[in-house]
Amino acid sequence: MCELFYDVRMFGAVMSTREYNCGQVRGPLQLTFARSVDPITPLDLSITRVALTHAGEERERQPEQDEEAPTFGTMGRKALLPYGLYRGHGFFSPHLAKDTGVSSDDLALFWKALQQMWDLDRSASRGMMACRGLYVFSHDSSYGNAPAHALFERISVSRKEGVEAPRRFSDYEVSVGEKDLPSGVTLTRLVG
Repeated sequence: MCELFYDVRMFGAVMSTREYNCGQVRGPLQLTFARSVDPITPLDLSITRVALTHAGEERERQPEQDEEAPTFGTMGRKALLPYGLYRGHGFFSPHLAKDTGVSSDDLALFWKALQQMWDLDRSASRGMMACRGLYVFSHDSSYGNAPAHALFERISVSRKEGVEAPRRFSDYEVSVGEKDLPSGVTLTRLVG
């Protein structure tokens, strides 16, 4: 399964069903749920479909003077976030990568996908989503040269002074502590 499927090789999988227990694969790459830097308030929008979608649906009759006005369709709802800046973290285990056969090409493909995923998959609900920062801490030792939390704390995101309700990336300041990294740790900025 690891040889054939990228997602199993990178993220792992539980491959057990009631009848066939194939076990599980622990993937070397784990991602946290991203959380918004500031509180967000979603807006609830109404959307309307004004079109016949199947043969059994008929147009309602109206008085002659309003014959052109549509009276068929459905109403729906869609949530919208005026703006949100999200931060997530990822962890890569070289020991598990050996077990699943992850290559440097696999990891390079993942970094490329993270950088381009919103540009190559636009939708109305995601609007202008974009990757604004991607920072990779690499360790000389496969056991790590510094704790992950200490490295993540080197990247801080804060609202600029005077900004009450952020509505764009420029309302934030991102600072990266690149100086005096722990011995054996390098920082690569892929985005930002």
